[in-house]
Parts: sequence; C-alpha cells; structure tokens
Amino acid sequence: MANISIIGTGFVADLYMRSLETFPDIKVKKVYDRDSARLAAFSKFWGVTTAESIDDLLATSGNPDEIPDLVLNLTNPGSHYEVSRQCLEAGRHVYSEKPLATTMEHAYELHTIAKKNNLMLTSAPCSYLSEVAQTLWLAIREQRVGKPLLVYAELDDDFISQAPYQKWFSESGAPWPYRDEFLVGCTLEHAGYYLSWLMMIFGSVEKVIAASAELVKDKLANGDKTAPDYSTATLFFKSGMVARLTCGIIAPHNHGLRIFGDQGILEVNESWNNSASVKLRKRYVLRRRLINGIFARKIKLSGQTHPKVPRRGAAAMNFALGPAEVLAAIQEGRDPRTTADFALHLNEVTLAIQNSLDTAGVQIMLTSCPEQLPMPWANQDKQ
Repeated sequence: MANISIIGTGFVADLYMRSLETFPDIKVKKVYDRDSARLAAFSKFWGVTTAESIDDLLATSGNPDEIPDLVLNLTNPGSHYEVSRQCLEAGRHVYSEKPLATTMEHAYELHTIAKKNNLMLTSAPCSYLSEVAQTLWLAIREQRVGKPLLVYAELDDDFISQAPYQKWFSESGAPWPYRDEFLVGCTLEHAGYYLSWLMMIFGSVEKVIAASAELVKDKLANGDKTAPDYSTATLFFKSGMVARLTCGIIAPHNHGLRIFGDQGILEVNESWNNSASVKLRKRYVLRRRLINGIFARKIKLSGQTHPKVPRRGAAAMNFALGPAEVLAAIQEGRDPRTTADFALHLNEVTLAIQNSLDTAGVQIMLTSCPEQLPMPWANQDKQ
C-alpha cells in the first residue's frame, strides 16, 4: 500500500481521484486547498481527510505515519513552482501538474533541489505511459514504417473562447479554470500531450523553430492580456527526427498524429484517449501511382496493459499512470520513467514554443532527456 497526498482540489483533481480508483493499492491520505469551501466540497464528495495547511499535509512535524510517499501538486499553474519547492524542501517526492514551472529559472531550481536531496520530481502529462503511446512506440521499434523521418502532430481544440465553458464543472463541482487556461495558454497546457510521446520515442530535442500568436484579444471580460492561442513549431531531434507540432484553441478539434516513414505511415487520431487506435498504412506502387495504404491496419498489443477509465468530458485518460509509475519506482528502488530530467526538458521545449511570440529564430535547447524503457507490457503486438 502506498500513500499519496494532494495539494489543490480544483477541476483536474477530480480526474485524478477517479483515475486513482483503478489503483486499489494507492491510498489518498490527505488533501489541501487554500480555498476552504472548495476543499470542503471535494472532501465531502470523495470522502477524504483534509489537512489544515500544506505543512500539516507534508507531516513536517515528523510523525512517520503521516508522511505521504508522494505529493501530487494539482494547484493552478502560477503556484506550481512555490508549492513544489515547499514539498521538496520538506523532503517529499513530487508529481506536479503541467507545467513544471512557468519559467526555466524556476524549473532549474526545482530540478536542483530534487537532485540535491535525492528526491523524485516529475510532471504531467503521463499519457506517454498509456496503451496508445506505447503501441505507437513499439511499431517504431519494430520498423513497421521503415525509417521514421517526419511527424505531424496537431493539438487543436476548437474555438474555446466561444464555447459554453461557464457550464463546465467537475464531478465535485469545481468550475473549469478558464482564466488559467487563457492566461497560461494552450501551448503550456497542451503541447506536452504529444511532445512527451515524441521525446519518449525519439529522444531529446536539439533545436526549436517556432511562432505563436494571440489571435483573439478579448477572451477575458476584464481585458487582461492572455497568452498565445495559437502556436506552431518545428522540432529538430538529436536523433535526426523532425516534427511539426501545432497547438491552438481556434481551429476545429483535431488531435491527429502522423509519423511518416520511408515505407509507410503510422496514425493516431486522439491524444486524450488511452485506448485510441494506432493505424498503419503501408506505401506501395500500383502501376503509375504511389499509394499510401487505402486500407489502414490497426496495431494492437497482446495481453493486458493498464487500467482504463471511462470518458469524462473530452478525455478518456488515466491520470494516475504517472503517480503509479513514480510510486512503483520508489518501492523498487529504481529511477522512474518519469524522471526530473524528462520533466525539465519537456518544460524547456514547451516554453520555447510558448515564448516564440517574443523570440525569433532558432532556439537551441540546453537540457536533454534520458532514454526510456518501454512499459513491461509493451513488448509484443498481435501480428
């Protein structure tokens, strides 16, 4: 049995709680939120114990029975750095919602504290540990499309500023955090959903050429300046792979991913579904025509993978895959697949794309991520 505690009981916390139900060996020890009314509603809905403060949740008094094995930092993005730093300085392992930090200065500081104190620090998203991402990676390792050359990844979410988001509430009644979404921006919020997959499969990004823009100026009624609502980036990986990644909240919903190889194409149509299909289209010549697989073949893993959760809202993702991986690593005395180096590199690349509104030209990445091992159940597909 492993114990976790949660700081931040807003909209996304309900998705974590529903996901944690699929891991019966993980127990939520305490939860805390600076909004006492929100904390009370969350605690009542889920039947969990509340903490009086962050110090109380971290059990800094030294009672070993109260110390959580892992703290989930599910606060709003502007608080990620301060809360994670407090947890790390108290000697606790941390899993943070994305982004790890809103500046690289803060991200480096968190990374340094974690390394100095031999603590695990990682960040969402964890969907690269999912069945669909691991299936895609296996297809690349098996050279199903020959040598991979190019990726097109789309993360368009439709014209969100015109959606009825005031009516969007979580299970325990938390409103969708539209201010954070618009002030932080779709790139920091969503780029990681495919960027993490690409880093897992193809390794570190060497350089980024990106552009971003704020196209809808009046998303907030009080006139606050919001973050870019569109970005596009070309990512050059140290392995030689090249990828185009687009994020936006204007164009119609499109979460398609295509990997083009010299023998065919791999396709995924949704990053927010852990069970989405991976399709293979082989390339061939028919008389005088070049054909990219009229009929796509689904690639499936053999055997059991990981616990699934039903679709809630726009997603069918198990948000607990990342915390479960960290807890397993703690118990087994190994590094997690979700390392601090991985989180730091993800943060740097994402910020490079986000900040391209003010940064012209090529941006050289200063961080890198280690090679990963596939999940143990992702070693064979159904031929």
